[in-house]
Amino acid sequence: MTTTFPRRSTDRPVKLVVAGPSDAGKTTLIQTISDATVLFAEREGTTEADDGVHSGPTTVAIDLGRIELGEDLSLFLFGTPGQDRLGFVWDVLAEGMLGYLLVVDASRPSCLPEARRARRHFESLADVPSVIVVNKVERDEERVLAEVKTALEVPENVPVLAADVRERADVKRVLMALLHTVLERLETDPHRSSDHVRTGDVG
Repeated sequence: MTTTFPRRSTDRPVKLVVAGPSDAGKTTLIQTISDATVLFAEREGTTEADDGVHSGPTTVAIDLGRIELGEDLSLFLFGTPGQDRLGFVWDVLAEGMLGYLLVVDASRPSCLPEARRARRHFESLADVPSVIVVNKVERDEERVLAEVKTALEVPENVPVLAADVRERADVKRVLMALLHTVLERLETDPHRSSDHVRTGDVG
């Protein structure tokens, strides 16, 4: 499937990647926050994970969302396929990213090793800010977040936040946390990008 968004000639894009294990909530997160139509390719089938086989739609290409941050600034969200066998797609999508969200399903603790592998992979691809988004936290939030942080070997400076990816306010909160970190990085190291400006608020 060919995916394109119409762009104005003055648009300056900010590219973020949404990564994580299969069925963690990446597609839902992008759909929840995007202003433009989300375009993706998926198929009905089964997904093998460390905790068994899951049935349902599985993304086999990429998700693409767009958010208008101003008259000439757009935020693009690229959702990765979750399967390790499509890791080469991760490498392509990581090119030029300014940061990434790693989505984890708290209801499936056995997927944490897969999430840890994904985090290590993206850390090896680019030195950019990240936020861990813990989806489907139903109780004992502090304990769950601590367990995820330990399992994923997350450094102290990387936020680990609970969020219901179906709720726009939750997605906005984690996205703003990442954007603020990206801006801090650009301010301390302006040579990373001289073409990006301060963002406002995600609507």
